[in-house]
Parts: sequence; structure tokens; C-alpha cells
Amino acid sequence: MTNLSKTRNQFNPAIVNMLTIDEASEGQRVDNFLAKILKGVPKSHIYRILRSGEVRVNSKRVDASSKLNLGDQVRVPPVRMVQPTEETAVKSVTSKFDGAVIFEDEALLVIDKPAGFAVHGGSGISRGVIEQLRLERPHAKFLELVHRLDRETSGVLLLAKKRSALVNLHDAIRNNQTDKRYLVLVHGQWKDQKRRVRLPLHKFVLPSGERRVAVQDDGQDSETIFYLRQALGKFTLLEAQLVTGRTHQLRVQLSHLGFPIAGDDKYGDFSLNKALQKRGLKRMFLHSAETNIRHPINGEKLNLIAELPKELNKFVENLKVELKHE
Repeated sequence: MTNLSKTRNQFNPAIVNMLTIDEASEGQRVDNFLAKILKGVPKSHIYRILRSGEVRVNSKRVDASSKLNLGDQVRVPPVRMVQPTEETAVKSVTSKFDGAVIFEDEALLVIDKPAGFAVHGGSGISRGVIEQLRLERPHAKFLELVHRLDRETSGVLLLAKKRSALVNLHDAIRNNQTDKRYLVLVHGQWKDQKRRVRLPLHKFVLPSGERRVAVQDDGQDSETIFYLRQALGKFTLLEAQLVTGRTHQLRVQLSHLGFPIAGDDKYGDFSLNKALQKRGLKRMFLHSAETNIRHPINGEKLNLIAELPKELNKFVENLKVELKHE
């Protein structure tokens, strides 16, 4: 019997394999589990062997959405897998995030995500942060995103290396036991030193398939505490403490209040953004600067900090210089 938890090298695609589900795969859907172990096999073929009954869990037929339990025995039939070429093998180990690691142990990986990287593939993006990290760490039994950051948002990003860590972190997020702080530059003169904002946010999809969010009475409650960090003439640097974590929460709340985020291409001031590009701001000024959590396994307090990126810091310094010369 082959046990995936021991070593992936024991898996032989040319024969029938019996795999034992360990903690790394507990709770996964069967189709996602198969996609993980059958690298190079088209998804259409994975669903075909599921429909035909060639894949069995504890000797029973299952559908694609069935969840796996610890100790389940999964029968995987022989399949033909695409062998990576020498070129793709070299590419797969090229590291993009080694220098971005903020914290890592056996249960948790925290990186300072650069702007411009989607956290996962899709919508025309073949490889996001999670896919890249899995390629860089082929022997990792488990690696999953704990939360998301928008593509143009930089900063603290948490990934779990154990399913138990993922579950515990999700519980902490749901129970408001995490403290996440963002630095954001808005257009406008914000006056309040501290301001709590509560707005209902409604998600919808444009005809193009793009996700959008708007303030709407029947939306989900969203809440943020904003702190004034620095007045910069026509702009203001704010610290935003998330109370809830809705999609595009900060971007939509601030836009609705009349303080669009500098460089925001979805909810911002588009003519202003063009002018800011000429002044050196090529991205959205939104950065996940600090996350305070308890370690999901040992309960230790963790203060995870990502410094303001050089390009954003430089833009703030340029604003200060401009103010002196006005």
C-alpha cells in the first residue's frame, strides 16, 4: 500500500495506487485532492475517472465534491502524466519569494507580497502566489492561503503549512481575534484623528465577469477604524484597522466617503490616477503593513510587519518636498 504522507516518490501513475489520507489532505474535496497528486493530468480526465467509478474512497464510488476524512483509503487508477521538461523543471524551482519571507515555521508561512502579484491563478492569470510557492516547495505536503490580498495590494500575507493551522486561523479571523493594519494614501483632506466607518457592502459581477462591490442597503456589514497618520496637502496618509474583512472593503468604503485611494483603478479617480502615474505612482497606494495574531498551534503572540515598499515611501517623500516648495 502506498501512503502519500510518507513520500510522493512512492506514487506510481502506471499502476493502481491506494492512498491513505493524512492531516495534509483531510477535509479536501476529492477532485482537488486528485488534481494535487495528478500533476499534468487534464482536469477533464480527472472528472472522467471520477464519473466512471475508477476512483473509490473506502471501496465506494464518490462524486467530485465529496470531502475526505483522516484515514480514508483512496483508490487511484493508472493514469498517463505529462513529464516536466528540463526547461520547466528549472523554472519550477526559480524562487520569487525567498527574500520576502517575514516568518516561517512548521505550521505557518508569512510573506511580504509585492504589488502586481495575484494571490492565486485564474481570470487570465496562469500562476499566482500560491501556485508559485507550491512549485518552489514541491515537497510541501500542505500549503494553503489563509486569506487574500488584492493583486495591487502589497504586504503581509499568511499561508498555512498544516490543515490544523488553517482551520485555527480561519476561526480566529471569524471571531475577530486578529488585528490587521493597512497603510493607505487617499485623495482629500481627512480631518478626524480616529473614525469608525460602518457601511453595507454588496458584491456583484459586471457583464464582463469582473467582480465589483458597492455600498448598498442590503449588503453585508463592513467595519473599519481609520487613524490619521499624516496630512500631505491634497492627500492624507491613513492607517486602517480592519474589523471585518469584506472584498474590496477599504477601497469601496473610502471611495464612497469621497476619499478615493491614490492609484485605485477600480474605485478611484481615473483622471487623478493618470496624473499620479506621471508623478511616479505606478500602483495603488494600499499596503498591508501589520498583522497581530496568536500562533495557530502554540498560541504565541506574533507581530508580523511588512515595511512600506520603497516606491510608496518615495512617493510620500516627494509629496513632502512638493509641500515645502508651495
